[in-house]
Amino acid sequence: MTDVSTAEDKRLVIVRPVCELQGRTARMEEVLSSTVDRLRSEGVQVTVVAMASELQRISLAGEHVLFAICLSEAGVNMEYYRLLEYFRQHPDCLEGAVGGIIVDGSSELFTKALARRLAFSANMAGCLFPGKPVVEATGSLHNFDVLSMVRDVPSMEVYKQQVEELARKLIDFKWPQGEERLRVLAVHASSRGTSNTLLLWDKVRSYLEDRADITEISLRNGSMTDCRGCRYEECLHFGENDGCFYGGIMTEQVYPAIINCDALVMICPNYNDAIGANLTAFINRLTAIFRTHDFSKKRIYALVVSGYSGSDIVAEQVIGAINFNKAFIMPGHFCLTETAHEPRSILKVPDIDRKAARFAQIIR
Repeated sequence: MTDVSTAEDKRLVIVRPVCELQGRTARMEEVLSSTVDRLRSEGVQVTVVAMASELQRISLAGEHVLFAICLSEAGVNMEYYRLLEYFRQHPDCLEGAVGGIIVDGSSELFTKALARRLAFSANMAGCLFPGKPVVEATGSLHNFDVLSMVRDVPSMEVYKQQVEELARKLIDFKWPQGEERLRVLAVHASSRGTSNTLLLWDKVRSYLEDRADITEISLRNGSMTDCRGCRYEECLHFGENDGCFYGGIMTEQVYPAIINCDALVMICPNYNDAIGANLTAFINRLTAIFRTHDFSKKRIYALVVSGYSGSDIVAEQVIGAINFNKAFIMPGHFCLTETAHEPRSILKVPDIDRKAARFAQIIR
């Protein structure tokens, strides 16, 4: 592939950190070449970046960016880490960009974890990710088996199709148009007496109320039953009626609110370096209506407060579940993270009011 094509109207930047094991790159090169050749034949300008150092002279702000990471036999790409370093040192370098991710692995491990870490770091630098922005190719390509059967083509052809579909999704992405007044759903499972995360949300909410209709749902007090794994046909049947076999607060309050909202705010204290049990159950049980409703125009935002450390781990779990899996748009800077241990100590964090006000402006 040459570096730059010549079209004016549509552009795509492929950031493909060089893989030092050249024998590992052939499969992804074949897939990318297929997509790039077709796009260029249609007049799309394609730029390829192979080294993080090139970003000193090539701006990614406002661009459509396809990150393509090829992993070594050990599941590593050293230039990928230089890319993360650049994003973290330049926190606005991807402002206004629309991103997608391809990860080509040599085994059945590491692809999704690497994609989540890249998405988090790029998002903190301002990159938006549309729903389902990842194509992962495991070493065996067995992760394409179902689509291979559905489309009646070999797994390698599914891989090519998925990459081209993702590239076109980025190029064609437009911010969804909705009602003049924003509809926000906030979900939590916290106690108002002790939760720093809920206190932080209260601050954000105070800056948001003048331009949004806000629904807040608490999932505390044993009101949540987790998904038990109904058969696909059963789950689909209930989802077609905006319901779930297990009923309760999910069907009575959450499903109608999710269907109606423009933006979802997840209020996520860090419990043992993980999303809490009730919010995990909330995510799992979204599957019923995800199968029967289009979530691709809805946006996901999160507040994560840790007592000690690890807010990035929790934020990445939200990314994997809601953006990668449930197809919500993840706008740039989607998550506000803070550290506060003692009850109400979030109020003593320097500039907390300014941070809350800025985050409220991001929610749209």
